[in-house]
Amino acid sequence: MASGTVMNATSAGGSNDVSLEEPKKMTREDWRKKKELEEQRKLGNAPAEVDEEGKDINPHIPQYISSVPWYIDPSKRPTLKHQRPQPEKQKQYSSSGEWYKRGVQEHAVATRYRKGACENCGALTHKKKDCMERPRKVGAKYTGMNIAPDEHVQPQLMFDYDGKRDRWNGYNPEEHMKIVEEYSKVDLAKRTLKAQKLQEELASGKLEQVERDHNSEDEDEDKYADDIDMPGQNFDSKRRITVRNLRIREDIAKYLRNLDPNSAYYDPKTRAMRENPYANTGKNPDEVGYAGDNFVRYTGDTISMAQTQLFAWEAYDKGSEVHLQADPTKLELLYKSFKVKKEDFKAQQKESILEKYGGQEHLDAPPAELLLAQTEDYVEYSRHGTVIKGQEKAIACSKYEEDVKINNHTCIWGSYWKDGKWGYKCCHSFVKYSYCTGEAGKEIANAEASLLEEQPREEEHMTKPKTLMEIHQEKQKEKKKKKHKKSSNSDSEGEEKKKQEKLKKALNAEEARLLHVKEMMQLDERKRPYNSLYETREPTEEEMEAYRMKRQRPDDPMASFLGQ
Repeated sequence: MASGTVMNATSAGGSNDVSLEEPKKMTREDWRKKKELEEQRKLGNAPAEVDEEGKDINPHIPQYISSVPWYIDPSKRPTLKHQRPQPEKQKQYSSSGEWYKRGVQEHAVATRYRKGACENCGALTHKKKDCMERPRKVGAKYTGMNIAPDEHVQPQLMFDYDGKRDRWNGYNPEEHMKIVEEYSKVDLAKRTLKAQKLQEELASGKLEQVERDHNSEDEDEDKYADDIDMPGQNFDSKRRITVRNLRIREDIAKYLRNLDPNSAYYDPKTRAMRENPYANTGKNPDEVGYAGDNFVRYTGDTISMAQTQLFAWEAYDKGSEVHLQADPTKLELLYKSFKVKKEDFKAQQKESILEKYGGQEHLDAPPAELLLAQTEDYVEYSRHGTVIKGQEKAIACSKYEEDVKINNHTCIWGSYWKDGKWGYKCCHSFVKYSYCTGEAGKEIANAEASLLEEQPREEEHMTKPKTLMEIHQEKQKEKKKKKHKKSSNSDSEGEEKKKQEKLKKALNAEEARLLHVKEMMQLDERKRPYNSLYETREPTEEEMEAYRMKRQRPDDPMASFLGQ
């Protein structure tokens, strides 16, 4: 076939440059022959055109795909090589047998430090910041001893699509031989054990000589199949068949819920039963296992979604451009603001009505259950007090944590009460977050209580609140004193003497306390006893007066002369 291109001879200088002259125009006869040959090739009457590699060219491929342009190389024949993957552009992928090597190189270890190696262990394949060995006190760079072996330099592997997703890539098949050997040892042990049992039974006379030749290998295989108990399957090891249960037996079909023909309609095509099949039986929908498909439609967020849709329709009728599917966020914000405004409007309307007509006291009244101490809940009890019918009254739960024991206490806070104060029963401590002192704390508390009881009862009489009867008796005594006009000078002098004695005792106790505080402040905080500067009882008037007298005021100009 004439290609219609002209090839010039090589130049005299010996160069192989091809002239890029435009091919000559084909004659009408050549054009007609070329078209006839193409038609014959398409019909299969003429052999297909062959490219430079000897491969056939499909005659239905257009000419602008198969022919090489004359301005590229007019000497080339029609080819499809440029349509195939080019070798120089193909990526070279790693084979399936190649994988990363693990561990260290097994050749001789270096005996002295090499430049560029790890300063810690001396390996040449990593730096100090990547070293996984324990940091040495003096690195291998300075000692030149105990040079660690080099790790394998990992190759840059590049896998194709299947190689990246190969689950067994890098797996050593020799690892599987360990499992095979383990199972073979177990099987051998079972066979030897079974042979010993047979020998024992034969020696005892339980088995006859005929049963010795019986091969029970198949029975060993079947005994594993007998243990199969998969859900939805029944395996028969004798007939070697598997029967599948297509439905769990506990599931009840919808049409079998109520066999009354006048009950809820069951659609066999969609397998739907919209109404409640137990509607005519008087059962509560919350107590039955299935209450119809419509029962599910009116639970959860379905009602709130329907209310939002209804609000969108009403708002659209009043001129607001909102839509549930087109702009749900805008609709949700608008609906929330609408509900807030609606609640505010109702509250204002309620307040205006109450201001105009009154009746707030009727709204603040407690419910009828609390006023009448009775409810409509029916509860039936037996002779022993157990509930037969109805629901027993629930015990009110506390919002606080109960039975919480802290700081080594064995009782909770509030388990001990004395003199109007709560405390811990285990150690008689009245400090809430104190540590438990056990029996020692009880002894100290009892000793303090005995000391307080030795003090005159008059202090307790002064501190305790008086009852109405005591106040009335005191008034009667005062009236009698006024009538008889008895002088009480001697009594007042005795009381003053007692007060002076109490004040003197309080001053001595205050001086002792200040000395004790001074000693405690000189100690280290970690060695100071817990709550050593803290008392739980209320001070008396004499103790307060002694504290005021002994208290030092830094702003007092005569404070420096008090100790002299």
